[in-house]
Amino acid sequence: MKSLLTVLLFIASATVAAAQGVPKIDIGPSCRAAAKGSTGINQDYDSCRKSEEAARDILVQNWNSYLVADRGSCFRLTTTGTPGTYTELLTCLEMKRDARKLPNDAGTVGLGMQPYNNR
Repeated sequence: MKSLLTVLLFIASATVAAAQGVPKIDIGPSCRAAAKGSTGINQDYDSCRKSEEAARDILVQNWNSYLVADRGSCFRLTTTGTPGTYTELLTCLEMKRDARKLPNDAGTVGLGMQPYNNR
């Protein structure tokens, strides 16, 4: 019961934080992991940080255009079990936004290899 309460409190706090503004994500661990083992560690680490900062800038500019529910769910998705990155958060939000713009037709599920003109 105690662990369930802890999980619920984490989800609630993540949702509130995501609703208030772009949440703070510690990109250091992800950038260090990306740079690990490469010959130009400083350049790769710096490149990663610059890329993450650019993604954060885009998030700041567009934050209010994303649905509050998407902000919360994408933040939880990108930071569960990992520190997460702004790039992952941005990608999740863009995919959710763009998926809503797809046509709402019958689709192709279950049609297999039928020629298109037989649909």
